[in-house]
Amino acid sequence: MQFTKLSIPKRPLLSGSILPVSALGFGAGHIGGTNITENEAGTILNRAVDLGVTLIDTARGYGMSEERIGRHLSYRRKDVVLVSKCGYSIPGYEDWTPMSIHAGIDMALRLMRTDYLDVMLLHSCPKSTLERPGLIEALEENVKSGKLLAIGYSGENDDLEFALSLKRFDVIETSVNPFDQRGIFSLLPKAKAAGVGVIAKRPLGNAPWRYNERPVGNYAETYWERMTTMQMHTIVQESGLSWDNLALRFSAFAEGVTTAIVGTTSTTNLQRNIEQVNDGALPTALLQRLHETFQKHDNNWTGQV
Repeated sequence: MQFTKLSIPKRPLLSGSILPVSALGFGAGHIGGTNITENEAGTILNRAVDLGVTLIDTARGYGMSEERIGRHLSYRRKDVVLVSKCGYSIPGYEDWTPMSIHAGIDMALRLMRTDYLDVMLLHSCPKSTLERPGLIEALEENVKSGKLLAIGYSGENDDLEFALSLKRFDVIETSVNPFDQRGIFSLLPKAKAAGVGVIAKRPLGNAPWRYNERPVGNYAETYWERMTTMQMHTIVQESGLSWDNLALRFSAFAEGVTTAIVGTTSTTNLQRNIEQVNDGALPTALLQRLHETFQKHDNNWTGQV
């Protein structure tokens, strides 16, 4: 099988054109479980980097993800931009305390076999947690010591807006897809104006089109409801595109997005994602229709954490 490399130019994740990253990032949550072997994890990680995907996104809560990234990518550390998330699940430390931040960063460094991380994000904590004394300062101390290049926040809605208002974060991570557009209109412009990099998560919206009926209790249920209300099947059919092509290009080329992260354990799906991003931005008329349709039906459709 012949593989196609990512051809879209890199984009700076940090202000001042610093830390260029690929428009398509790799979400490493899927490689943290026992449903994938060690060899399979190593293959998908290295294949992604070989094909031009430079940003790898992981978190303390993603099982063996950090450990596997260290095992399989540490030998080519200069080829990747490592992003992780912290604040919880460090044995012997209370969650969301300055000491847990320090310990979480040290653990991530040890597991990923590196002496620094490019970005560390606070992982989906509420405003009340962001206001805790010393929490953000703990991240900043690790920037000063050289353990981190930049810091950020992963979250949605009012909590994300508050995080941006603090003007202390270099990067944010938030949901961006055809079924989750509020941030495009309200938060991404603020991030862009402030020079804050944006990592778009859930660009495929949990692929709700896989289900003919409401997937009750499934991760995709909320997006399935929105998809149905928006009559997205008609829009996709008339566009002549596949569901995943439309959704991924919508996210990767949304105004203000630096990179869109997709998780997969399949090299075939990885190649498909790369080819779709290489197709470039959606036609203007189609993009406008997607925006108008979301805004027309938006009934407190807040960002999904």
